[in-house]
Amino acid sequence: MNQDLIDEIALVRNKLVARINEIEDKNSVLRSVEIRALYARIPELAQDQKAEFGKAVNDLRNELVDLVEASREEANKLPSIDVSAPFALNTEHHKRPTLLPAEWGSIHPLLAELEKILAIFISMGFSVVESREIDDDWHMFGSLNFPEGHPARDDYDTFMTEETDERSKPWIAPAHTSTMQNRILKTYIDKLGKGEPIAVVIPGRVFRNEDVDARHDHTFYQLEGVFVGRDVSVGNLIASLKTFLEEYYKTKIEVKSQPFYFPFTEPSLEFAISCPFCDKKGCHVCSYSGWIEIMGCGSIHPNVLRAADIDPEQYQGFAWGVGIERLVMMKYNIEDIRLFKSGRLDFLRQFSAAKGVL
Repeated sequence: MNQDLIDEIALVRNKLVARINEIEDKNSVLRSVEIRALYARIPELAQDQKAEFGKAVNDLRNELVDLVEASREEANKLPSIDVSAPFALNTEHHKRPTLLPAEWGSIHPLLAELEKILAIFISMGFSVVESREIDDDWHMFGSLNFPEGHPARDDYDTFMTEETDERSKPWIAPAHTSTMQNRILKTYIDKLGKGEPIAVVIPGRVFRNEDVDARHDHTFYQLEGVFVGRDVSVGNLIASLKTFLEEYYKTKIEVKSQPFYFPFTEPSLEFAISCPFCDKKGCHVCSYSGWIEIMGCGSIHPNVLRAADIDPEQYQGFAWGVGIERLVMMKYNIEDIRLFKSGRLDFLRQFSAAKGVL
């Protein structure tokens, strides 16, 4: 690795280490634009520099995690307080109430895991664009090959407002992050002309008219992935997802897929992985089948590409959508999705041993 790259990492390190000592929300350093920018540099480097630079960036992030953890442990040495109270009384001036210091709080484990997931995809060359929490009928359905009156719309039963958009359609609380797909393709279409692929992941909250139980919720986080370029195949899709999942779960896995139906992909697939907890022997996590269905995916439908002014004869792509809660529940063997929003400290404190979480 040349000296310029070494200096670039050192400059970011010095800046972020100083920031840890200056700000209250120290965990924000781990999500900083500077770290993301370093990961985004990896695809731009020469092949012989990528691995060494990527390792150096990972080492820097691990060092920052350790420093944040050390800072948190130091803060925890302060006298204990009644956390149920809205404020603590200043011991020197009892008449003046003071708010609880921000460093006594923590990142929610779900969002902490999302940061880890995004870091993996950034290292794989993907950019990150956040989704919306209100959208229109065209981006929810029309741009994704759902014709008016198509029965597949019923599978995405969601919440709508009484207000309408310019097409006199109700505004929609998105049922999937795929509502961003048309915008992403149009925004990054110039990359295709330069011979570069479009590679973007889209995190966001989605909303569905669901009966809430241990496995289902009306509001949850989803991660959309979009990749478009020349000579892109289903094989590229499967390899990309396998690479991500093995890095996230830190173990080798087998994958399999079977045909399914989504209006916006063709072919469409259900993607399953070998159970990382029992090595396919069968356990309660995989319902004793050895396999866990984890997401839907497929090759982007030609009509979706055309809606974004991309010629499907020249370019192909793939997309997937996965629930973040589902990934995290599998990783930590969590059996009830409702725990994430319960506010139960006994649940949240279980993550305190995981660096960068609490």
